[in-house]
Amino acid sequence: MSEDWRQLAPRTVLAGAAVLCGVAGGAALPAFLSLSSGSRPLWQAAAWVLAGTALIIGGGTVADWIRLRRTRYRVGAERVDLHTGLLVVKRRSLARERIRSVDLTANPLQRVLGLVKVRIGTGEHTDGESTLELDLVTRAEGEQLRRTLLARPAGTPEDAAHDGLLAALDPHWIRYAPVSFVAPLLGGAAAGAVMQVSDWFGAQDKVIHWIGDRFEDVSLPWMIVDLVLLATLAGVIGALGLWIEMWSHYRLEREPGGTLRVRRGLFTARSVSLEERRLRGVELVEPLGVRLFRAARVDAVATGLAQDDDDQHGDLKNLLPPAPRAVADRVAASVLRETEPPTSAPLAAHPRAARTRRLRWALWAALGPAAILAVLGARLTPVLLYLAGGVAVVLTPLAVLLALDAYRNLGHGVSGAFLVTRSGTVRRSTVALQRAGVIGWTVKQSWFQRRAGVLTLSATTAAGEGAYDVYDAGESQGLAFAAEAVPDLLTPFLEPVIGPETPEARRTER
Repeated sequence: MSEDWRQLAPRTVLAGAAVLCGVAGGAALPAFLSLSSGSRPLWQAAAWVLAGTALIIGGGTVADWIRLRRTRYRVGAERVDLHTGLLVVKRRSLARERIRSVDLTANPLQRVLGLVKVRIGTGEHTDGESTLELDLVTRAEGEQLRRTLLARPAGTPEDAAHDGLLAALDPHWIRYAPVSFVAPLLGGAAAGAVMQVSDWFGAQDKVIHWIGDRFEDVSLPWMIVDLVLLATLAGVIGALGLWIEMWSHYRLEREPGGTLRVRRGLFTARSVSLEERRLRGVELVEPLGVRLFRAARVDAVATGLAQDDDDQHGDLKNLLPPAPRAVADRVAASVLRETEPPTSAPLAAHPRAARTRRLRWALWAALGPAAILAVLGARLTPVLLYLAGGVAVVLTPLAVLLALDAYRNLGHGVSGAFLVTRSGTVRRSTVALQRAGVIGWTVKQSWFQRRAGVLTLSATTAAGEGAYDVYDAGESQGLAFAAEAVPDLLTPFLEPVIGPETPEARRTER
């Protein structure tokens, strides 16, 4: 690519003007109704609205044109430079050897105009100073930038055998969307939005009365059940729509030179690139609803995935949507260049003290609120006593089941070049972390853990969440695991501590 200074795509002005037309059009109708409801003639109200609309569109378009004229970038042999600004001129520069990602996004309007937004990042956490954003360039230029900046020397023939398509969308995976946590959240959000919008227009009482009229002959409990079912249905529809928007056209590929690329999106197209040398492992995530259907999603454990607040919500680490567990394991193995998936390796069981601790927490969580209601009921009203009994009867079995499931899910082990840890029940997580990527161990043991003879190990790494825990392992068991996973890091401190016995390895529930 030429080292000459280049400008953003001229069609950027059209994209900005189209957005301003939508904003101005949305504000014009309520403004016209407000002005015409007074003593002003209709023509005068229309004139004021049209003048305001023209000012918004014209002023915004001129500002966008000035930004376009004052923004230029250059891709040199060693650096990428970006100059922008009118009154305050910013000059940003990134060394090409530090560039780790070139991500492309385009909303529906930008796709129609053949434009993309390009984010060039180094993968460092420096409050946005490690990224350059080109808003917007043509699609062809964006692809050329991505190929140029991420070009790496070709690997060996053995490496090339792992290149190509790793996973593609299977439409049947949409069946996992309604059982995710997104569905109830969207249902609650839909119900809240109806009440909020009706409040803005002063019609909330009418909405409430209308709902009451619809359920006039229905008892209060059944009315609540019906409303919950309606909200759930709205959430399911919303979850299906969100899945279609996020994961349509999904493809996971490994490009020559060792770059993983995820492409997805129906209306807003996304292209996320991840250098393999930033990869430290993978995480299999199984929310409870998805796990009941024997499915999981795959996330990357890599350095520098979230450079600023915008990226933290961009799902940059998602490599695979919820898919059958066998598919997730296969993709995890392909991403890690392993013949067998470390995420399905046999894991060592944790001592019974770990189960006792979880049962104790579960009983406290279930019976604590019931006890508070019982005390209040004894002092205030017997109704609270009945409520306390209902809470205890409903929550106690559920809490015990979740506690037992949480214990069954505990496990850790070593699989080749990876250490593996699993934990969680509502959200079960299996992490396969490169042993070479562990830079330290943290051993934590509370007073209660000391009494129970267990401890928590945290493998510290520069990637992902920064540390991954092995909860409530036996004292000698956990320390022996740390010594095996990363030799020589803890060995000088372990000889007086490690005992000869560790629990037998077993395959945890899947």
